[in-house]
Amino acid sequence: MYIHVRLLNGFNKLLTYQVPSIYQHEQLIGRVVQVPLRNQLVHALVEHQFESLQETPSFTIRELNSLNAFPQDPHYVSFINKLAEYQQIESYILIQRIQQFLTSEKEDEAIIYEQINQTQQVVLTEEQEKVYSFLAPYIEKPLFQPTLVHGVTGSGKTEIYKKLILKAYQKNKTSIVLLPEVTLALQFAHLFKHTLAVPVLSFHSHNTKKEKELLWQTLLAHKPIVIIGVHLPIMLPIGNLGLIIVDEEHEVGYQEKKHPKINTKEAALLRAQHYQIPILLGSATPSTTSLYNSQKKGWKFFQLTKRYAGNFPIIKIINLTEKKHQRKNFWISKELEQAIRQRLEKKEQTIIFLNRRGVCFFIQCKNCSYTPICHHCSVSLTLHNDNELHCHYCGKKEPYPTQCPSCKKDNFLKKGIGTQQVVSILEKLFPMAHIARADLDTSSKKKEWHKTIEQFNKGTIDIMVGTQTITKGYHFPKVTLVGILWADLNLNFPAYHAAETTLQQLIQVAGRAGRESAESLVLVQTMIDHPIFKFINEINYIGFYASEISKRMLLSYPPCGRFSEIELIHKNESTVEKDAQKIINLLAKNKNITILGPAIPPVSKIKNLHRRKIYLKAASFIPISEAYQSIKSKKFASKHYFTPASF
Repeated sequence: MYIHVRLLNGFNKLLTYQVPSIYQHEQLIGRVVQVPLRNQLVHALVEHQFESLQETPSFTIRELNSLNAFPQDPHYVSFINKLAEYQQIESYILIQRIQQFLTSEKEDEAIIYEQINQTQQVVLTEEQEKVYSFLAPYIEKPLFQPTLVHGVTGSGKTEIYKKLILKAYQKNKTSIVLLPEVTLALQFAHLFKHTLAVPVLSFHSHNTKKEKELLWQTLLAHKPIVIIGVHLPIMLPIGNLGLIIVDEEHEVGYQEKKHPKINTKEAALLRAQHYQIPILLGSATPSTTSLYNSQKKGWKFFQLTKRYAGNFPIIKIINLTEKKHQRKNFWISKELEQAIRQRLEKKEQTIIFLNRRGVCFFIQCKNCSYTPICHHCSVSLTLHNDNELHCHYCGKKEPYPTQCPSCKKDNFLKKGIGTQQVVSILEKLFPMAHIARADLDTSSKKKEWHKTIEQFNKGTIDIMVGTQTITKGYHFPKVTLVGILWADLNLNFPAYHAAETTLQQLIQVAGRAGRESAESLVLVQTMIDHPIFKFINEINYIGFYASEISKRMLLSYPPCGRFSEIELIHKNESTVEKDAQKIINLLAKNKNITILGPAIPPVSKIKNLHRRKIYLKAASFIPISEAYQSIKSKKFASKHYFTPASF
């Protein structure tokens, strides 16, 4: 007996090996095995298994060495193949994501579980109980049932998750809980470990080698657990998978930024359907696509309209362009300054939100308008408090220029504003206040971030200045004021869903106010008036969907059509432009798709590689898939990557 295998090191050819007698009766297709390659053993995925060779080879065929310990999951290989087909990639690329388990040395001889004495009771409100009662039968008798919960901020969606997880655990089934960021995954893991009598394990970029090894042993033992993470858990082989939960389902964080750009929410829906199990998607600001699916595609839809505790905040819109000379700083309106003072006097907390990190967006010479840019990435450099200019794409750092390299004058103007500058402004206005910062620079440092959150929860921090890191998932009981410095900042971003993502972010950060207080306030500072601001009161969110979906229908943008992306990358700009045009010419033969581009993306060069994008629009995904397949095998100098859903 023989097998064809695909090496998991990226070598893209099938290799043939003979199966030794001890494995002759094994079903090997889809298994990960060890095979000899030159003078070493490497891991490979078995793609074909057959009795004999059609032709006698001119070389000696070597035997496979051993089968890897791989969790029993009868649906896993077919799911991976289906996802790979959707992404237009080879299945081994997806298997590579868990290769770390296959190559790591064992550190634990036995599985260590947290002590489980009894099942904890979770008490639900009447609204919450309706969701649980609907989904629980689908855990007992598994069936694919996508369910969307639109729960206002503070409505207790997590309590529903906990009771469903307990139900799955009682039925000896594992649950996956997905969050859009590692910081949130860490928070949920901490919460569940202290409130659920169920083993809780994580799988994300912050895991230690020991934690990963423990998870793999648990999967091999086929024990029921809760697995929490962002992108990686959906790729694990789990034979007893019984429930998938996607929290903050609207978040663009589920769309991976590196190729293959898998959208984890879509992968989770595909897996739930393939495994015939229920999937619950929750959000205070559900995506337009999910709301559309609940109307048109049979998703079950629930609303949680009441907060678990506290009241909804009062929301006020402030135009920054008015009365700008009547305040100490342009970015802090008189209303916001006064409101912060009142909170400090009452020993209450404030969140100041700006979707930007650094000190300011960029610096510009007043004399000749020169702006320092990253020559590797074609973006302006951002000024930070260490008096350095940072590139937020490749990480390059430069000292603040002593003079303009163009006109040789020292006359730089700071444009825009960033979180570090906001902290400096507030420290001058409120010198006695304890102020902290929450953005990607701070939250990426695991221990420091955990300490900051702990201090804010205890009330030792008065004002938290943050970006989108603090807009979702966190429960800060003493926050009674949220100030949004520049609400319209992202409305002109070149994306069809800019209004949706901006509103979702504003509602999410506004929802941090008044979680356990009778009175709270949200001050929304803006440069322009915009229709979305009338929907910031989250009770009106569904009204935004009604207006937004009509616009999407007119232009056939998702969810009223499919929108996919082809990205081309090459070190030479003229080469990537020529290849993009060649692909356009080839795709133009397909009359079932609309082609947009080639477009120069907002950031057209990253790490010295030039980029061009082509967008494909169609009524369904099938013609888009067929169109890409028609050019997939053709050779171009540029690398090209396909993303089935462009968000």
